[in-house]
Amino acid sequence: QVQLVDSGGGLVQAGGSLRLSCAASGLTFSIYKIGWYRQAPGKEREFVADLSWSSGSTAYADSVKGRFTISRDNAKNTVYLEMNSLKSEDTAIYYCNVVTVGLGTRYPYWGQGTQVTVSS
Repeated sequence: QVQLVDSGGGLVQAGGSLRLSCAASGLTFSIYKIGWYRQAPGKEREFVADLSWSSGSTAYADSVKGRFTISRDNAKNTVYLEMNSLKSEDTAIYYCNVVTVGLGTRYPYWGQGTQVTVSS
């Protein structure tokens, strides 16, 4: 059974830093992409950053470029999101997303979410 465990959220002051982790286990197929989305109260879930597992290429939302960095530990099937210079508008529940690919089909999975609260 696929399991994604998000962790690392918390309360931090504006300008501070946090590091989120997402550990994936029980995957049947290879990882295609792994990344993070977030959802603020009253808003839709939005893309934050992702990483292509085979190439290592990364992509970021404009709102976090230069402040957030996504990285991985291949051996542990774990992805990290280093968040610096946090702003109040970064407050949201952050969800890990993994897309695996097998037999020509992509399978998305979501973590349970971890709350990030930035106080101004």
